[in-house]
Amino acid sequence: MLRARRGIEESHAAEERGERVDPPGGATEVIAMFLASLSRPRPRSYNEMLGVVHRLFDWLVRQGHVPGSPVREKPRRTTAQRIPYLLSPDDARRLLDLAGSLPDNPRAPLRGATYRTIFALLYGLGLRVGEVSRLQQADVDFGRDLLVIRQTKFGKSRLVPFGRRIGALLRDYVVHRGSSLSADSALFSFTRRGAIHPGTISQTFHQLVPRLGLVSPAGVASPRVHDLRHYPAPRVIPLRCCWMGC
Repeated sequence: MLRARRGIEESHAAEERGERVDPPGGATEVIAMFLASLSRPRPRSYNEMLGVVHRLFDWLVRQGHVPGSPVREKPRRTTAQRIPYLLSPDDARRLLDLAGSLPDNPRAPLRGATYRTIFALLYGLGLRVGEVSRLQQADVDFGRDLLVIRQTKFGKSRLVPFGRRIGALLRDYVVHRGSSLSADSALFSFTRRGAIHPGTISQTFHQLVPRLGLVSPAGVASPRVHDLRHYPAPRVIPLRCCWMGC
């Protein structure tokens, strides 16, 4: 870095004298050392800084300060973004069984039935955690076997069909919740203050996962609740819930 600083100071002095500045012979090496000194282990972050350096020297060339760019470093290869952990149908059944066995407590009545239904919707219908959390009583259309997902990603709404087993699970849950709830009441709630927060759903998932004994393959991150929606069956056979034992 001291070498780079000296080179910069010499370049500034030459510019003040009106002289043309050529990149020093070791400029390529200095730039490589500078980039290597950055605490940017992630390829995307490193490539962003490399792009900044490239643009800087491209500007210097256009302004006539240097005859050519000394940057020779290549972008690092980026892999795909985080690879989700895909639970198998057997793992999903065990997760639902564990969720259904969660004990109630004064602050969370129907805790087991609630989380069993939530995880079934995430895995079986490919919903996002926030979408499940925001569901209201009126969003469940038993007449057409549809869920109405309102104002989700990019402000869009959509209809999500469900099969008979998801329908039976939802009906059973609604019956246990009671018929005194209004249409705009949160479908999944332990109190009258509002819906179960997505973070709470995630915490419960992470409490159950160690009991499943899952092993992440090489290159695959540890399971998280958002991974449940990546199970391919809802995209291929949306009305069949084979993982629920049908």
